[in-house]
Amino acid sequence: LLTLFLATTPPILPSHAATLAAWKPSESWLLDRDGQVLDSIRVDFQKRRLAWVPLNDIAPPLVDAVIASEDKRFRDHGGVDWLALGSAIRARLSGERSRGASTLSMQVAGFLDRDLGSPGTRNWRDKLRQMRAARALEANWSKDQILEAYFNLAHYRGEAQGIGAAALALFAKTPATLTPDEARLIAALLPDPNTGAEAVARRACRSFNTSPTRGGGPAKPVVGPAGKEVPSVTGPSTPASARSGPPPRSGEDCSRLRTLAAEMLECQRGMALDPGLAPHLAVKLLDTPGTRLATTIDRNIQSVATQALRRQLVGLGPDRARDGAVVVVDNASGEVLAYVGGVRGGSTAAAVDGADALRQAGSTLKPFLYGLVLERGFLTPASILDDSPVQLDTASGLYVPQNYDRVFKGPVSVRTALAGSLNVPAVRTLVLAGPEAFRDRLWDSGYRGLTEDGQYYGFSLALGSAEVTLLEQASAYRALAMGGRWSPIRIKAADKPHAPRQVMTPQAAWLVGDMLSDASARVSTFGLDSALKLPFWAAVKTGTSKAMRDNWCVGYSDRYTVAVWVGNLEGDSMKAVSGTSGAAPVWRDVMMALHAKAPSRAPAMPEGVEARTVQFAGGIEPPRRDYFLRGTGQGVQIAAPATARRPRIVSPVSGSVYALDPDIPLDRQRMGIQVSGEVGSHRLVLDRRDLGAADAKPLVLAGPGVHRLALVDLQGRVVDQARFTVR
Repeated sequence: LLTLFLATTPPILPSHAATLAAWKPSESWLLDRDGQVLDSIRVDFQKRRLAWVPLNDIAPPLVDAVIASEDKRFRDHGGVDWLALGSAIRARLSGERSRGASTLSMQVAGFLDRDLGSPGTRNWRDKLRQMRAARALEANWSKDQILEAYFNLAHYRGEAQGIGAAALALFAKTPATLTPDEARLIAALLPDPNTGAEAVARRACRSFNTSPTRGGGPAKPVVGPAGKEVPSVTGPSTPASARSGPPPRSGEDCSRLRTLAAEMLECQRGMALDPGLAPHLAVKLLDTPGTRLATTIDRNIQSVATQALRRQLVGLGPDRARDGAVVVVDNASGEVLAYVGGVRGGSTAAAVDGADALRQAGSTLKPFLYGLVLERGFLTPASILDDSPVQLDTASGLYVPQNYDRVFKGPVSVRTALAGSLNVPAVRTLVLAGPEAFRDRLWDSGYRGLTEDGQYYGFSLALGSAEVTLLEQASAYRALAMGGRWSPIRIKAADKPHAPRQVMTPQAAWLVGDMLSDASARVSTFGLDSALKLPFWAAVKTGTSKAMRDNWCVGYSDRYTVAVWVGNLEGDSMKAVSGTSGAAPVWRDVMMALHAKAPSRAPAMPEGVEARTVQFAGGIEPPRRDYFLRGTGQGVQIAAPATARRPRIVSPVSGSVYALDPDIPLDRQRMGIQVSGEVGSHRLVLDRRDLGAADAKPLVLAGPGVHRLALVDLQGRVVDQARFTVR
């Protein structure tokens, strides 16, 4: 007997509290700023289980159905059902099929320690150890605690463990909302979780003839280890109708169960009860099972941004643009209020996070370029820039920038050039500031993807050749809204705010914002009534990358910064999508919703900025009231006349290579010579051959080889020259 006693000694089982503490769901949850669930993802792929479900959150019909089918005298025995055990032994000896005698307590003991053998095992030693463990469990746990543990530790179907995962996978419900029929089917599934629908339906149908308390008499109060009565979800106060549903009246009940069982086991249901509002952010932030991570996201703003983006993409259609993203930031706190990495719809790359993907910036970097030159006093908002063809010789070849509409507007002010997003004036401005200084300014403004030096990007950096993310865009534009002070934006609620760093003077940031908010300054490009026009103050900039692959709209009001990207995540070009027809409508909808109750107000003019009335000579632009850094204002702006410019050869650009086409007559392949500046007294010389007056714009036919074109003055001195090759 001593040997038998020692051989069947059970392991020490954990307490209910320790079991609860050790429970790790396979999911993690993303919460909004108010603690509500935004989204969830699966992190642990070993098994599928959700949060621990308290017994009071399980439908009473399910509790009663499981007790009736698995352990009908559960409320009366002390861990071992001796009557059921005797019946099982008698059936075994007589050769009859045995129903089994494992109680719920024995099964829970097996769940808690796998050394006891799997529930339902036929090994006599494991059975005895389970029986002793069950009695020890009953001595330390209450009946309701054992029931609760059973529902959470049991395996149901496939990889689902726990009633939370089972109810969700089988019926897309929470355990509290299961109907009596659904409860019978789940109870019928437990003896053999992988059985077919017909067998499950037969078991559930037999349960119609089984009373939940059959053989056990009235349910008794449950007494816990401390001797106190523990409330029971199946106690006398629970009406019979709530516990087991209506009694059967015909074979229609079994037919209904067969249909429901087939649907339960065949339907593909999503394992999520969350609203699915931030799937990309959930993937970005959640990596530990069981985590409930609080964010700064505002649930309502997240919904508004998602709906606005979805509406726009549906309107564009998948053949024009399939993907998009939206980020909304609170200017004062730096908290991200909305993070929409994309919406499904027609997307062919729905899992890619558009808010954190590197995409070509387009014209969205121009505000920081103009802020740099304004800050240094190189230009003012009223300074005149030349919007005319330009060719720049770079290390990688000839750079010939074009405007979006391929139309040159001649002399324009800085205000018009920025608000109208003109490309050539921006490139000329970068020549003035220098690529290295501009690259450093962008880095300081939060564009941390620019890891190369300025020379690597070259003059195309003015037009946004670098790749940036939507998050970086929102962070950088927020710095403009905050008077040139940059600090990291925050998404996690636990992240501490950082002290802001001044990356642009408050005066330059204010001037940039004033130009970006000037609807009249962008009329020549965007018209009088575009999606950028709001009934309140807002500064905004659009951008389109090379080959129409990306469309941006980023801007800010007095309270919020909103950044929107629309494009195709697979990199193919959009079709018939412009700066104001792609991302701008989404930006407008979000801004209008954010300021539905409190319109945005223009920021106060800072110290160090003065206002003056400006006249433009030659009618370049209408007279207006403009703003300047103190001491830099001028009442009259005059475009530099051609005679004031240094005489130089504009075309061909030195280093160019031309190829003769054998299919075109040679006489039709003459090269046009262009010069600029006061060249009335200068002549052109090609390979020592005088071509005549420089201002005659001669057409020349140069044969194969290397050629030298020189611009000489009256004294025969070479003022400018260009070398080019003809093949």
